[in-house]
Amino acid sequence: MLKYTLKRLLWAIITLWVIITITFIIMKIIPGNPFAKEGPMPPAIYNNLQKHYNLDKPEIVQYGLYLKSLLQLDFGPSMKSKTLTVNDYIKKGFPVSLHLGLQALIIAITFGLILGVIAALYHNRWPDYLSMVIAIIGISVPSFILATFLIQYFAVHLRVLPVATWKSWAHTVLPSVSLALMPMAYLARLMRSSMLEVMNQDYILTAKAKGLARSMIIIKHAIRNAILPVVTVLGITTANLVTGSFIIEHIFGIPGMGEMFVKSIFNRDYSVILGSTVFYSAILIFLIFVVDIAYTWIDPRIKVAKENI
Repeated sequence: MLKYTLKRLLWAIITLWVIITITFIIMKIIPGNPFAKEGPMPPAIYNNLQKHYNLDKPEIVQYGLYLKSLLQLDFGPSMKSKTLTVNDYIKKGFPVSLHLGLQALIIAITFGLILGVIAALYHNRWPDYLSMVIAIIGISVPSFILATFLIQYFAVHLRVLPVATWKSWAHTVLPSVSLALMPMAYLARLMRSSMLEVMNQDYILTAKAKGLARSMIIIKHAIRNAILPVVTVLGITTANLVTGSFIIEHIFGIPGMGEMFVKSIFNRDYSVILGSTVFYSAILIFLIFVVDIAYTWIDPRIKVAKENI
């Protein structure tokens, strides 16, 4: 298990390095200039700006300096703000996106698993049809359409929930639901398919023949094995929700990483774009690494073959 963990960790580091390298190259080859919106400026000022951000050095040197700063957990200065660095932007935006993402994740996992289990246990009956209708709606309706509907109905028509800003728990309800519906629907369909397959396995039929209680069979045997495919996709799902949704954060005026990333694109703030991309990738890779380790813990039957180490 230790060798397997170290191998996965090594591949995670290599993957992150490849992403950093590709993103750095893309930032260098895209057209435009981070100081273009500043208007005409004297050559001396332009040269000082180039020197301040190390843009006057060869690109390989810039790449080396950036890797060195990343090892020190320093994402560099913002090219548009005179006082804030990329780290400051992340410290300001990530807690908000984390709060929103975790709340949406809890909603998606809880209701997704419940709908999936109910649909499987009542296969081809009305609870199954109702659960899958909800899942199909969740997958088919874009998040920004759902967000608009929720704002119109609950905020404008009923006036029971507030929108815009990020002040209280009530302000988090509508964006969390909007963000959670699509992953909830996907998890429900995945859990339903997995449960249907597990419920026809021999060990489930044996447990039924032994007279075990239906609730014990479902909880102890069926759900534990059926949840494995769900665990596999939780890494990417969690990363997507935790790092924030660009559209949802923009619609509800939430000051998270998604809103920060959109503004950095419009402002051509390349250091913020690069830093937030690397930060997002690091979270994604870390969560996938955690899922790989958790996968072997959840199902004791999964063993790491010696030849694969």
